Amino acid sequence: MSNATNIQISHTLHGYAVQPAGKGSFPGMVVLMEAFGITAHIQGVCERLANAGFAAVAPDIFHGDVFAYTDTDKVRPKIQTIRDDQVMGEMAESLDWLETQHNVNRERLGIIGFCMGGRLAFLAHCRFPDRLQAAVSFYGGGIAPDSPDRFGRIPPIGEAEKTRVPVFLGYGAEDSSITPTEHARVAEKLSSLKKRYTLAVYPGAGHGFLCEERASYAPAMADIAWKEAIGFLQSTLA
Repeated sequence: MSNATNIQISHTLHGYAVQPAGKGSFPGMVVLMEAFGITAHIQGVCERLANAGFAAVAPDIFHGDVFAYTDTDKVRPKIQTIRDDQVMGEMAESLDWLETQHNVNRERLGIIGFCMGGRLAFLAHCRFPDRLQAAVSFYGGGIAPDSPDRFGRIPPIGEAEKTRVPVFLGYGAEDSSITPTEHARVAEKLSSLKKRYTLAVYPGAGHGFLCEERASYAPAMADIAWKEAIGFLQSTLA
């Protein structure tokens, strides 16, 4: 059994953490949430990571706010209050917290994010090339948009030259918000920079397909995608 708890990451940041069962020097993972807060799904992601042998922490970058998956009218204004630099500061605090845990190997740290968190995970793997060894981004919109970001954010693909660690990007083939042309822009940029990446597209899956709480949940593809992401993390953080 893993050990789950609400924690204080810093004096201004709380989160949810799950430690793997047993003793050892485990890889550490930061989990960046969707645009709905620290939901039961995000807690479940932490628990599944711990069951796979990773110490996981999800920083609460919404600072207590949690929204229903159907409450998009409230979510959009919340996203507009989130600033990349602030989240990257909280990302640094989350990495600091992992590094203080006696059973975490500070040389084997990674990040995984979903939706809004998928975009932030991509940005983090550019901003922290000396602290992260792997990154996973699932359906992260706005990484390489073809028009100005609707939330006024700067596309993180512009910082891709900074990264030195492998990244796994997963998208649903039926996700109309992140089209194949965006996949192509991401792949073209990373390939031109000679970066190591995996880009996977899952047929029959839409946006948020890994989340069992959403109407778009696609269990068959979610199972495949999760196994592939875990395999990627185990191979890069071993």
